[in-house]
This record gives sequence, structure tokens and C-alpha cells, in this order.
Amino acid sequence: MQKLSPDGYTLDKDSLLRFFEHCAAVAEQKQHFVVASITIPTQHIDPLAVLESVYEEDDYHFYSECTAQGEAVAGIEAVLAETFEGPERFERVKQFSEEILEHTIAVGDFSVPFAGPHFFCGFTFSDDKESAQAPFAPASVFLPRFQVARKGGAYAAVANMVIQPGEDVAPLIFGVWAAYNKFNAFDYSGEECEPPKAPKELIVKECGVPGGYEAAVAEAVEAIRANQYQKIVLARALDVQQEEGGLFDPLEPLYTLREKFPSCYAFSFSCGSGKSFMGATPERLLRVEDSVLKTEALAGSVRRGTHAREDAKLEKRLLSSDKDQREHQYIVDYITSQLEALNIEPEVGGEPRLLKLHNVQHLLTPITAQLPEPCHALDVLQALHPTPAVGGIPVSVIKDEISRLEAFDRGLYAGTLGWFNDQGNSETIVAIRSALIDGKTVRLYAGAGIVEGSVPEKEKQETDLKFSALGDVFGVNHVKESARL
Repeated sequence: MQKLSPDGYTLDKDSLLRFFEHCAAVAEQKQHFVVASITIPTQHIDPLAVLESVYEEDDYHFYSECTAQGEAVAGIEAVLAETFEGPERFERVKQFSEEILEHTIAVGDFSVPFAGPHFFCGFTFSDDKESAQAPFAPASVFLPRFQVARKGGAYAAVANMVIQPGEDVAPLIFGVWAAYNKFNAFDYSGEECEPPKAPKELIVKECGVPGGYEAAVAEAVEAIRANQYQKIVLARALDVQQEEGGLFDPLEPLYTLREKFPSCYAFSFSCGSGKSFMGATPERLLRVEDSVLKTEALAGSVRRGTHAREDAKLEKRLLSSDKDQREHQYIVDYITSQLEALNIEPEVGGEPRLLKLHNVQHLLTPITAQLPEPCHALDVLQALHPTPAVGGIPVSVIKDEISRLEAFDRGLYAGTLGWFNDQGNSETIVAIRSALIDGKTVRLYAGAGIVEGSVPEKEKQETDLKFSALGDVFGVNHVKESARL
């Protein structure tokens, strides 16, 4: 990617015209399109509010925010996009981005957070498309027309435009200039706030047959005892519809999720099909910043207490649970071995610590490393995904077992979503505690890790607990009692 020096650069219509004319001249010389990328420092901006204000169901979008970390980013509308499938899907996404960056010219203040073009991507749980009706390809990636972000007290917007050889660039000025003025001083006062909607009667149906989940867990426990595998994560899915057949808002729940779960990543991803995949996940799969890699093992969970004494009792039970400690150690061992296979030397952050959320607490172990050149974040992502926290051990047999024992296609559930840029920086999350919004239907997902000693009834109770976070947001306040099998 070519970066033009920002020295003396001021954003005005004349400067934009000169920049676009330069990009058009390069496109004409190369006889290849050029991506013109402009980074704009802005005043206060809320990426979720911006996404809400410009949302179109046929547009691509990506949103991720962790309130506790003070970071949020949204990518809106695709100027370039592609989908892939098969075992090479991560490598092909990397090639797609590299080809675009080879023909990208960027200008602006590159010192602000999230400066320059970023690619937003989603990878389903499986390499291959599970069915012809699957709403998302095994790998989806796009470069957004507009990107807005905040980190700490700094805010920035990025506009990306594709300029073809011989194209008249003058019309591009108006769109970028209007976006600059809007993003630089976003006017929230003009946004109409509707009063809270009255709760509607819901029809909740569990995918599969009654008792199917407990039976699948029991079968898995027997397979583990027979040494067919060591661990498997089995999930459930609930389909929720409004009795009157109304449409679900794909963005409205995100505000509630980010406020209720500030240490989680509230997220939403769409490839313009009218379907959105969203949720609030506690699990980050990978972060790369200035060649420092951060990942984590997250497995083993118990509910929160209703008062301090009960919470402490449950905390102690989790920390001393042989079943949960074994499940957690599987994840630590897998991640470290996969990193070592890439000649990365991981540092494991000691004994498991607790991650306390609103409704559940987990065992968590941070893992860090220095990312050597020329290793790319997507190379690491390919090596780690899916971790045993959402799949199982050994990886070679688990995917087929999950497909056989579960009664639905996972799609992006237990997949990974995130972004990466030309600097090698990246952040991806594990898409759990999630839901697929498809017009009149919402499908909720929740899973539990099955190891030796797992009890089917208790594992179902754990998934009930995990359902509750998104169930509350969509009005399914008592999932266990509401589900109509």
C-alpha cells in the first residue's frame, strides 16, 4: 500500500480532487482499479449509533465493541467483497487483501487509531458450506466504503473508494465530502428515539427432538469413555418467532448487550443478505498489535450467585472442579501446541483466573507471544480455529461427530469474526453467545463442553444459563420454561 505523506495535508474539496486525480492517473497507468483510502480524525463518534443511522439490510456491515477496553469499530457497506470455502479459505482471504493493498493509495492522519483501510471478515465453524441454504459462506471478507472507530478518547473515520481507469472522479468528491462533514461532527440530536416497544408473545421452539440434547451428551460421554475422543462441545439452538409474525430489529439488541456485558464483545456481522449474526461473546480468539500476539483459553463455567457468599461458594467450586480444570487445560495445551508449530513461543499466564460476567463466571488463562515475521495474523487464525473451547479434541474427528450429534447447521456459531489491516494488526473473536436474525425468526445458540464426568442434565442446565443472556434481550425471559419442544 502506498501512503502519501500527511505533511501539510488539509482535507478540503480541492485536496480531495487532487488526491482522486492522482489515484485516477495511477489507475490509468496500471490499467487496474485503485483504492483511494482517506483517514479522517473526528470528534466524538459512536460507531454503533452511526451504524444504526445508516443501516440498510442489503448492505454489508461489521460491528464490534468491548466497552471495558474502550474500543469500538464499525465497517459499513462493501466496496470490494469476496467469499471462499475449503481448507485454504484463510490463505485465500489473505491473498484477496494483499491484491487490494497492492493497488491502494492512502492519505490522512495515520497516527489516529484504526487509521487506513481495514478488512472485515467472518469464518464459519466448518471449512465447507453445511447446506445450500446456509446464510454465510465458510469465509466472507469485505473492504468497507466507510469505517468509524474509537479507541480511548480518540476517534477516526475512513472512507475507501474504488477508482477505475478512465473514471471521472469529480462525482466522488460530493459523497466523501458529505461523509466527512457528517462523521466529523455527528449530529445525534437528529436521530429519532422510539419509545420502548411493548413485549410481544413469542413462539420458542427447540431444534431437534425432545430430549435430543441430553441423549447426544450421553452418547458423547460414552464415546469419551471408549477413548474415541477426549472432549466435544455440543450446542443447542432455539428458534424464536413473534406470534404476530413481526420482524426482529437486527441492531436494537446490541445497545442492551454492550451495556449489560461491558467486558464482552458486542458484535454484528452481515453480508447484505438481510440476515445478521450478532451477540455478546466473552472470548477473544486473537489480537495482534505491534507484533504482540494475545489469545486466551476460556473454558469451564458456573453461574453467578445471588449474593456475595453464594457467588464466592460457586467461584471456589469452579476453581476446584476437576472436570472444569481438565476441560480448561485441554484448551491451554491445544493453543500452545498450535502456536509452537508456527515457531511462536507462547507465554502462559499462570493458573486459571476468573472472568465474571453478569450471569456466568468462567475460567480464563491469558496467553501471549511475539509474532515473528513473516507470520500473518490469518496464519495464526487458521492454526487456532476452531479451538477445543468450541470444538473438541482431537480436531480430526470432532467436526464429523458434532455434525452427527447436533440437529442444526452451526454456520457462524462457534466461528470467528474480526478485522485485520495492512500493518499486521488484527482482532478476532469467537462467535458464541450469539443469534442469527433472519427477518421474522431469531435463532439462539448455546453450547457446553463435554468431557469425562459430564452429566447430561447438568450440561443442559449450563446451556439454559448461557441462553439467558440473549434470551432476555429478545424477550425470552425464561428459556427453559418457554421452550416448546
